Amino acid sequence: MEQLIANFPKQLEEAIEIGRATKLNFNGKIFSNVVVSGLGGSGIGGTIVSEIVSEEATTPIIVNKDYFLPAFVNENTLVIISSYSGNTEETVNAMQQALEKNATVACISSGGKVIEIAKENKLQYIVVPGGMPPRSCLGYSLTQLLFVLNYAGIISNRFEKELEKSIALLNKEETRIRKLALRVAKKLYKKTPVIYSATGFEGVSIRFRQQVNENSKMLCWHNVIPEMNHNELVGWVDKNKKLGVVIFRNSSDYSRTQSRIENNKEVIAGCTSTIIELFSKGKSKLENSIYLIHLGDWISLYMAQLRKVDATEVNVIDRLKGALSKI
Repeated sequence: MEQLIANFPKQLEEAIEIGRATKLNFNGKIFSNVVVSGLGGSGIGGTIVSEIVSEEATTPIIVNKDYFLPAFVNENTLVIISSYSGNTEETVNAMQQALEKNATVACISSGGKVIEIAKENKLQYIVVPGGMPPRSCLGYSLTQLLFVLNYAGIISNRFEKELEKSIALLNKEETRIRKLALRVAKKLYKKTPVIYSATGFEGVSIRFRQQVNENSKMLCWHNVIPEMNHNELVGWVDKNKKLGVVIFRNSSDYSRTQSRIENNKEVIAGCTSTIIELFSKGKSKLENSIYLIHLGDWISLYMAQLRKVDATEVNVIDRLKGALSKI
């Protein structure tokens, strides 16, 4: 896992090459909406991308993480199937539904049933390298989602330069990122992480939560601001040294949201002394997100090492899949 995380910038470079080489043609069709269907390490890219492009895309984009598609999906919907293995049963079922509803379907996968079905039905698809844990291949799925949206006319190709700048940023900051990640991991690995971010960066928080779950083998939770100010903030009343708060921040966060964060810190400080603020770097929302994602990945790995657990294994998920295969 350590090498896979270290290779993230190179993976983004390769992903750009794959996206540019795989030309998709939607024949100028105008879509009423877009549904990205995928789960876990394959689905998180959809959550992050939908937030990144929210200020540009005028077509609604939702992320589906279930066996079934929303009722509104029809012949005017673009359904993007994202399954790294190509065999995620929920996503394969959603793909079949998309075909039944006559939606336009585009696929991102390394192979499996998804690519088999795509070929059988003459669908458009992008193949990414396989053989790795899905959560370690976010660079592939996130980048290809952006390319699919661009080829479908939903967004411009501006993201390509922003991705290139993101790669340069990570390469420049890599040593500092790893040092910061280790410092944070040492503060967090014996605590239950509580993760906050501004709305618009929830995908970054979810990604970190998932990495803490899978890599560090720890439970944690996340929420967004301002939503948590209307509910969860009330729960911060008891002192609890076992909680460690991580706040992902950006200079571009709305000014009133930043004021809320400062107020939240005062409330939370009465319950735990572990409050860690992690500020993004970069000039675009895509750069900000990729920087924080990479930082979070390193933190999760270092927490796994400090806890002396195998960051790669996901035996409990494998057992669940095995049990489901017998039903």
